[in-house]
Amino acid sequence: MPRYNYVALDGRGQELTGLVDASSTNEAIGQLRQAGYFPTNVSEEGLSGGAAEAKTSRRKTKAAPVERKARSKNIVLFQRKSVKPKTLMIFTRQLATLIDAGLPLLRGLNVLAKQEKDSVLKNAINKLADSVQSGSTFSEGLAQHPRMFNDLYVNMVRAGELGGVLEVVLTRLAEFQEKAQKIKNKVVAAMVYPIIVLVLAMAIMTFLMIFIVPKFEAIFHDMLGDKPLPTITLFVISVSSFMQNHWAILLGAIVAVIAIYKLSARTRAGRAVIDRVKLRAPLFGDLIRKTSISRFSRTLGTLVTSGVPILQALTITRETAGNVVIARAISQVHDSVKEGESIVQPLEASGAFPPMVISMIDVGEETGQLPEMLLKIAEVYDDEVDNSVAALTSLLEPIMIVLLALIVGTIVIALFMPLISIISGLQQQT
Repeated sequence: MPRYNYVALDGRGQELTGLVDASSTNEAIGQLRQAGYFPTNVSEEGLSGGAAEAKTSRRKTKAAPVERKARSKNIVLFQRKSVKPKTLMIFTRQLATLIDAGLPLLRGLNVLAKQEKDSVLKNAINKLADSVQSGSTFSEGLAQHPRMFNDLYVNMVRAGELGGVLEVVLTRLAEFQEKAQKIKNKVVAAMVYPIIVLVLAMAIMTFLMIFIVPKFEAIFHDMLGDKPLPTITLFVISVSSFMQNHWAILLGAIVAVIAIYKLSARTRAGRAVIDRVKLRAPLFGDLIRKTSISRFSRTLGTLVTSGVPILQALTITRETAGNVVIARAISQVHDSVKEGESIVQPLEASGAFPPMVISMIDVGEETGQLPEMLLKIAEVYDDEVDNSVAALTSLLEPIMIVLLALIVGTIVIALFMPLISIISGLQQQT
């Protein structure tokens, strides 16, 4: 039986060479693929062309990192080190599809690097390819880019590598990113309308106070003299005068409030207070709580389903919770599980999770289907977030309209009441 020289790539993208007994080239290729290799060159033993091609292939493979390193020598100031979530989601989905189609990891990375338009992600993919080709695991390469691939991403990939189901884990990661981005977009969309209305209301009020009210004040002084003005008119004129003469104080106060908020958010105690207020805020508190529960359930469920150990999964979920109150509850769960106890008691004691969530987790824990139950909770709360956004939007519209009417209406009434007195005085004179 003829023997064939082959050059192939293994699952980590490393190049292998050797001999295989087969009756034909196609049979040799089939044997290599069944063994989990991706053949790049197969030729019958003794043919010089095959050996030359194999050497050429190896030279090209070795030259590729050099070319990438040459390109990476360009010095760029203030280079962006992260990418948009949507861009990362598309990369994850495409890589999962390529690996599922049978391409080795290194080949898939090289294909995606060639077609990637985002320069930051393209550079990162090239570095990942170099890392894999040098013998490192894919997760080790991802860990070198923490600004782009967080702990959740790295640990899920590591679990997929250990379990031999990297394409499945990457598909779950892509789905996780898609759903998380969808929830984020809905929450942002709910915030846009009230912010626009508030900005318009403040702009209109500032314009009226600085440019319109002073002119009416001059008219009142000329036509009414020392006659007393209505209380609401005096209030509006006083506010207008303060805004004109002390605008620097107002601007400084706004900047100070923003600075205090930012500084407080950087401290552990300040962040805890802010997150607690967010969860208890009228209108928005319920939406924020549901979003946090959905993120917690999906993150923990996806990690455990992908094979990440429960304690490590809880640590990652705590770090990506996005809310200190929820993170503290997860820390209590971590300590409880570490001691061999149940998840339910610390969740219930935290007061951050509704009874329905606790009951579903309890059932999942008792039946041994905790990951599936967590993902089910995430789906339920995705629908809850949809309903909350719709309800909040329909509720905010009339509230914002009333608020705008109150601001403008108060100023208009304050200006027209003295005008009515002036008109009445003119009519009496005639």
